[in-house]
Amino acid sequence: MSKYIKWFEDIRNKDIAIVGGKNASIGEMFSALKQDGINVPDGFAITAEAYFEFLEFNHLKEKILTLLKHKTSLSQTGKKIRALILKGKIPPHIAEEILAAYHELGKYYKQENVDVAIRSSATAEDLPYASFAGQLESFLNIRNDKNVMEKCLECYSSLFTDRAIIYREEKNFDSAKIGLSIGVQKMVRSDLAGSGVMFTLDTESGFRNVINISAGFGLGENIVQGTINPDEYIVFKPLLDDEKFKPIIEKKLGRKVKKLIYKKNSTKNILTTKKEKGSFVLNEQEILTLAKWGKIIEDHYQKPMDIEWAKDGKSNKLFIVQARPETVESQKKTNILHAFVLKEKGKVLTKGVAIGQAITKGKAQIIKNVKDIEKFQSGNILVTQVTSPDWVPIMKKAKGIITDHGGRTSHAAIVSRELNLPAIVGTIEGTLKIKDGQMITLSCAEGSEGFIYEGLLNYDETEIDILSLKKPKTQIMINLASPDEAFRWCNLPCQGVGLARMEFIITNIIKIHPMALVHLNQVKNLKTRRLIKLLTKGYLDKKEYFIDLLSQGIAKIAASQYPSPVIVRMSDFKTNEYANLIGGKDFEFTEENPMIGFRGASRYYSKRYKEGFELECKAIKRAREVIGLKNIIIMIPFCRTLEEADKVLEVLKEFGLKKDKELKVYCMAEIPSNVILAKEFADRFDGFSIGSNDLTQLTLGVDRDSEELSKLFDERNPAVLKMIAELIEQAHEKNCKVGICGQAPSDYVEFAEFLVNHNIDSISLNPDSVIKVISHICRFEKTE
Repeated sequence: MSKYIKWFEDIRNKDIAIVGGKNASIGEMFSALKQDGINVPDGFAITAEAYFEFLEFNHLKEKILTLLKHKTSLSQTGKKIRALILKGKIPPHIAEEILAAYHELGKYYKQENVDVAIRSSATAEDLPYASFAGQLESFLNIRNDKNVMEKCLECYSSLFTDRAIIYREEKNFDSAKIGLSIGVQKMVRSDLAGSGVMFTLDTESGFRNVINISAGFGLGENIVQGTINPDEYIVFKPLLDDEKFKPIIEKKLGRKVKKLIYKKNSTKNILTTKKEKGSFVLNEQEILTLAKWGKIIEDHYQKPMDIEWAKDGKSNKLFIVQARPETVESQKKTNILHAFVLKEKGKVLTKGVAIGQAITKGKAQIIKNVKDIEKFQSGNILVTQVTSPDWVPIMKKAKGIITDHGGRTSHAAIVSRELNLPAIVGTIEGTLKIKDGQMITLSCAEGSEGFIYEGLLNYDETEIDILSLKKPKTQIMINLASPDEAFRWCNLPCQGVGLARMEFIITNIIKIHPMALVHLNQVKNLKTRRLIKLLTKGYLDKKEYFIDLLSQGIAKIAASQYPSPVIVRMSDFKTNEYANLIGGKDFEFTEENPMIGFRGASRYYSKRYKEGFELECKAIKRAREVIGLKNIIIMIPFCRTLEEADKVLEVLKEFGLKKDKELKVYCMAEIPSNVILAKEFADRFDGFSIGSNDLTQLTLGVDRDSEELSKLFDERNPAVLKMIAELIEQAHEKNCKVGICGQAPSDYVEFAEFLVNHNIDSISLNPDSVIKVISHICRFEKTE
């Protein structure tokens, strides 16, 4: 067996010292995971031994070490070393074996001058604590003997780029001991289809129960380098093995403005077509196949993984081309919770994809060309179009990073996570909207979307060790509205979601009144009708747009706490709020007091809205029965009478959501009639959730929006407390659970104590209040 060439089928993960991390991983998958149906293109590794012999043959080892030891200018030293390597010759006996293996690969694929990818694989690469993140070179669509040998030399020289030298010094890697192996792998014709990156955890929160997939048309370098905004798909891992479900909990269409394709012995970028920009790269079955492969690979390696995939446009087959351990979120301590909260809002300059969950502020410095990086001032916020490994030295000096291009798997995103820096990528116009030297605040603490604000805004930062907290007897849940924030709170010590607000998804993601989608022809304003058609582009059935986005949003929230219960409140907009949705004015009427008007349960069986409610029900049904999140519980708001309760339950049944052992239906307890007739309501519903705001308003007869009466509005009023105590007592007599999802327990310690003393079953809190309230509750329970 050759000591210079190892075919993938003969390589295992233990061979890192021989073939480097990248090649060892490819060989491991090629050999061990074929039986699981995972496709890996064939190829071979040129061992690190060949690299060391190359140095000896050209008498380069001492020259390189001397240059590194006595370097005065990093760029000059790196340039001299690379020139020495590129002038060198690969020993004839090694070159002969490389070309023989290349020809053998061509025979296997029945292709003369077979197209290959040639990738560097360092012997210290892809260790759990280090990510070379594009430090070394890779070359795509390389053909014929001459080009293969030239690219091998270029791979060797890439070990001594400025960025690679700095990286090794910072990681204390000895340059004399690090070898370079080269992977030669058959190309996947993704230039005719698409490719991308897959992580087996959420890259922002570290949430382990999802697979994140990014996808773009063409070869994968544009995604890795962050020069396009790709499609993004999220799949819920625990349900992947159940063939009954399709656990895709998010699909986001990226702009994908260009794609990398073949040209002779190389590659080139071309603009994507209008159709490609408006289309997803992968269909649902392909998304699920990749996610299953990701889970298999993670299970095999027993750690979260960063995986590159490609789809062959000729065969339509999917392939895995690389896999390495994820080196950032998986290394963090999950018991330490850092929480950032913006205390004020300013003018939004621009926005993009949030990387991390922190907030920072300072002076913006715009640098568009890598030649100007020496001008960067330490402590500024870097604003640029796109980053590459050459930018790393100044990224380390920045307080935060903003780029025009790129997604969650771009170079800027990966390095920012590794450096623990907040970053906002893919702003499109950051370098235009932000002025050089301008004082700005960069916030990644508001979900998956990051915002750049004008001026220096105040914010709070807290650090909590979750392991130091005691577990209360009372069930603690959280209130959530934004699907994008759900994973952020995955490590909080709580047991479910006590209130998932559907209204946020409808307002911020869907944006269109459901009745306007059911009856588009009744929307009178032509501009509004055109806007609806633009937003729903790609959906032949406009109703499907609402069902699809709402089901995914709800599923994402439900996944964050699975298998704990997630109580989803059906829509509770007031008429004026519904009217503000796109197309809403054609389907709503003006009310004197919307707060106690046509809202909640009364809408669901009314001819005015029943067809809109049907879309809500179909979204819930899809989230539970197609995606598979059976931990979803329905909650009906503002249900005034027993007759109304019966009508709503009948409508739910009509739309495929029959209350039974599988599907629980709760009622908001926010009207005095819910308390007065608590036992009768308990006969109809599986549980109650107290809405303390409306209950206080209607018990005291105080408009909660009135500034004049604000001093009278108090959830701690004896009348309100008596209502709550009576509800808990009456419901418990019927073995019916009672929780609370209002703001009061977060704001008033004595209110939380009152609830505990009256044996409430659960308290649902805003996420930023959980730690504080748990500490109080444990103290109350101890003194009982």
